[in-house]
Amino acid sequence: MKATSASPIRGDNAERMTRVDLAAAFRLANHYGYDEIIWNHITARVPGVEEVFLINQHGLRFDEITASNLVKVDVDGNVIDNPNSVPIAGFVIHSAIHRARPDVRCVMHTHTHAGLAISALDEGLLPLVSEGMYHYGDVAYHPYEGVSTELDERERMAANLGDKSCMILRNHGLLTTGRTVAEAFMRMYWLDLACKVQLTVMSTGAKYRTIPEDVCRYAAKQHQEDSNFAAGVQEWPALLRLLDKKDPSYLQ
Repeated sequence: MKATSASPIRGDNAERMTRVDLAAAFRLANHYGYDEIIWNHITARVPGVEEVFLINQHGLRFDEITASNLVKVDVDGNVIDNPNSVPIAGFVIHSAIHRARPDVRCVMHTHTHAGLAISALDEGLLPLVSEGMYHYGDVAYHPYEGVSTELDERERMAANLGDKSCMILRNHGLLTTGRTVAEAFMRMYWLDLACKVQLTVMSTGAKYRTIPEDVCRYAAKQHQEDSNFAAGVQEWPALLRLLDKKDPSYLQ
């Protein structure tokens, strides 16, 4: 099955298209090994409703997520259109960002092996490779407070993220945001890849070379100002084609 963004399958209204993109992000996270059985979460704001977002139904694997089984919930925890429950830690983490950052349309949180490992390093993420320039100077850190079930953590989490797009949750994992689902997903792709490369480099035991700060700033600026290098712009259509070929059931 092959569908384009203009097809009835993908949808002709903003909410349907957001649901499709979000379901695609879950399936792609499964494809790339970012999921952890039924845990972790990706959310997207419902277009035109600033304090309501879509989240995965608690208990479903990422490969079971479809456009129609996503749950609509508001920032106060009220489930709007689905009788199924939402993951409490997911609600706390994601509502923290959606409440504080109206510019953010999508939030993605993972416990990838590489992300967990880097989150446990005191030095955090290092500027080692070109892929790391997508988020250079744009990564915040939030300390581990236990399982995110307490609502008061939301204020601290939002404050630590500030105006940045990515955050390493210490001893916990990775979080990325985006103005679109595509942007949040690709930021996670590049962030996780940078974590993987750092672990590989450090495992050699050899002396490593970081990218000079002035070069980092220049490369980061290139990604910010040149739409050809912006996260998600060129990759997302290709990723949707991958899903349409592999398993188009996410569209349901």
